[in-house]
Amino acid sequence: MGRPGGGGEGPAGLDLERLDSGRVPVHMGLIMDGNGRWAAARSLPRTAGHAAGEAVLFDCVEGALAVGLEWMSAYTFSTENWVRDPGEVAFLMWFNEDILLRRLDSLNDMGVRVRFIGDLEDPRIPDRNRRHMAEAAARTGGNDRLDLVLAFNYGGRAEIVRAVRLLAGDAAAGRLEADSITEGDLARRLFIPGMPDPDIIVRTSGEMRISNFLLWGSAYAELVFTDTLWPDFGAQDLVDAVVEYQRRRRRFGGAPAAAAPPVDQSY
Repeated sequence: MGRPGGGGEGPAGLDLERLDSGRVPVHMGLIMDGNGRWAAARSLPRTAGHAAGEAVLFDCVEGALAVGLEWMSAYTFSTENWVRDPGEVAFLMWFNEDILLRRLDSLNDMGVRVRFIGDLEDPRIPDRNRRHMAEAAARTGGNDRLDLVLAFNYGGRAEIVRAVRLLAGDAAAGRLEADSITEGDLARRLFIPGMPDPDIIVRTSGEMRISNFLLWGSAYAELVFTDTLWPDFGAQDLVDAVVEYQRRRRRFGGAPAAAAPPVDQSY
């Protein structure tokens, strides 16, 4: 896809002056944290924070398109989130479905491909949610400006365990030799084979951990933590995170002159 040209002011007043358009990361991960604290500070229910965060996600989609990201993955519901208050979980199930119904036309018009990772066969997920996710993926499947990956009922450890089980099954069936298994073999059995590793993962709200998000792919990701709560985040914050990423020198475990990661990226 095309990259933005030069600096200056981008769409919707975005300041792209400090952005190096030749060094934009391919894939950004977003850990959207702080909705509950944002709501509590305003004496509102936690669900109000989730609702306020919706517009932020789609503002970030516009920001991603403006700077030239090719992939953006957002942590929308983790496998650990089931332990929350049942009312909040029910709201999040409904809310994720409602977002797809209300926002899909806009995403499709912008050329965004919507994809999902996570255990979508979990019986706790309402059938209508699965149906709308499948419809969104099918309808936008031909778009190529931005791959928007929504991590729903997702856990990084569970994704790796699933891939290992698939490898074990293939080895038991004689389709591959156990001694010859490579990192690429496992990567091809993740939820989206061929999805590039995240170059940068941004977490809002001041927490400094990745919370089981994209564990396999994040081995060499640059981590950017901001104190901003997710409902106060926006496209300009996304641009600023990319600028921070560009200040860093990625070494992939090698000497300062190293230019490529040592792992097999052919998958």
